[in-house]
Amino acid sequence: MGGGDVERLIQMLSRLPGLGPRSARRAALSLLRQPQSRLLPLAHVMEAAARNVRTCSSCGTLDSCDPCSICRDPERDHGLICVVETVGDLWALERALIHRGVYQVLGGTLSALSGRGPDDLNIASLLRRVEAGGVREVILALGATVEGATTAHWLQERLAPSGVAVTRVGHGVPIGGSLDVLDDGTLVAALTARRPA
Repeated sequence: MGGGDVERLIQMLSRLPGLGPRSARRAALSLLRQPQSRLLPLAHVMEAAARNVRTCSSCGTLDSCDPCSICRDPERDHGLICVVETVGDLWALERALIHRGVYQVLGGTLSALSGRGPDDLNIASLLRRVEAGGVREVILALGATVEGATTAHWLQERLAPSGVAVTRVGHGVPIGGSLDVLDDGTLVAALTARRPA
C-alpha cells in the first residue's frame, strides 16, 4: 500500500464516526484519485471550519458567528426554546423544518454512571435565558433513555418556579411501526402517553 502520507490520511479518516478501516481506505482512494477537485477543496473547507466555527454562547450550537444564525434570526420565535442533547439533534430538527423557535444544546444528558452532572452540561445558559424573561415554553426534546428521562425530570423541577410551560416531545410507536417488533420500553411509553383518537 501507499507511503506514510497515504497511511496517515487513512488513519485520520478511520477515526471519524461511521468509517472503519475499509471505508476509510475507500474514501482516501476516492480523494487521492482526484486531488484537485476533491482532496484540496476538502482540505481548504476543513481548515476554514477549524479556524472559524465556534460554539454559540447563547444556545451551544456550532456556527461561524456568535451568536449563531438561528439565535440572531428575527423571524424565529425566541419565546419557544427546544432543548436537545446534541448539535446533531438540532440539525435533525432543522432538516425536518418543524421548529421555528430557538434551541438549547445541552451537550449530553445527566448520567451518574458517566459522572456527568448539571455543571458538565449547558444548563446554566438555559436557566439564564428563562430568567431573563420572554420565554413562554421550553420543549424538552431529549432521547427516550433513562438518562434523557432523568435530565428532563431534573430540568422540569428547575424550570417549575419560573412559570414557563415545560413540554416533552412524544415517544412511542413510530409511523409505519409494527407493535410486534418494538421493545418493551417503547411500548410502555406509547401506552403511557396515549391521547384521544
